Amino acid sequence: MDAIPLFFVLGFVARLARSDLKIPGQLYEALSIYLLLAIGLKGGMELAKQDALALLPQAMSVLVLGAIIPLIAFPVLHKLGKLDRFNAAAIAGHYGSVSVVTFAVAVDYLIARGIAYEAYMPLFLVLLEMPGIAVGILLAKMGSDLRKVRWGVLSHEIFLGKSMVLLAGGLIIGWIAGPAGLEPLEPLFFDLFKGVLCLFLLEMGLVAASQASALRTSGVFLVVFAVVMPIVSALIGTVAGLLIGLSPGGTLLLATLAASASYIAAPAAMRIAIPEANPGISITAALVVTFPFNILLGIPLYDMIVRFAHGS
Repeated sequence: MDAIPLFFVLGFVARLARSDLKIPGQLYEALSIYLLLAIGLKGGMELAKQDALALLPQAMSVLVLGAIIPLIAFPVLHKLGKLDRFNAAAIAGHYGSVSVVTFAVAVDYLIARGIAYEAYMPLFLVLLEMPGIAVGILLAKMGSDLRKVRWGVLSHEIFLGKSMVLLAGGLIIGWIAGPAGLEPLEPLFFDLFKGVLCLFLLEMGLVAASQASALRTSGVFLVVFAVVMPIVSALIGTVAGLLIGLSPGGTLLLATLAASASYIAAPAAMRIAIPEANPGISITAALVVTFPFNILLGIPLYDMIVRFAHGS
């Protein structure tokens, strides 16, 4: 078994056992900045080797994928789960967006097994941050006055939030600098990546365990949804990967992105756009259930699905 996901387990168990282990807030912030920048830089470096126009059809398809997932999640949450429109839309928006750390774990999964993938996949990570959030907001506001939405503040939160600035900024820097320009930075941003990811997952385990008590009030339906929806989304992502011609490794990454749920960008945006929604419900589903499911069980499951789909 890969060692990296076990750091999440360590943090989770430590918090449940009431250990005094804790990651200082400033260190956690530094780790998240590092991971976002490193992923962006690596993707930009590989993007510099590609014909950008040739990627346009794939990029457009990925945007559509990001919009489809919340459209599927919303009626399930609203009709079957009996959640009100605001909470159903907010949760759907979280599941339409993506988790950067889940993506990083999936990349490490592929590297550990020597499975090749399209190195420009971080571009799709950036693209998938936005459409799910936007669709979730529109679903919440259907039938209400859209003029009441603070579009300026909301746009600032989505496009200039920390995760988007660092991912997109790193992507652009890597694209402009290219492999030669980034070579001096490799010891910092590429060689240390796995170690930093381990520390970040340790903190995620601590945070998830501290939120675990919220599962009692969230209900069985939400827990089931937070496990089943990622699998459904991964199947959709697998089909999308096949349609746009990705390799098995690239298809696995796209399936994992589709299966992941945002717990950074989406909560910040939903707090502004849908103040009627309870943020605790969305965070509990995304971070306490879906995130550990994906990194411990989901990624190997999606790998099996992708191998079957590719006939390999």
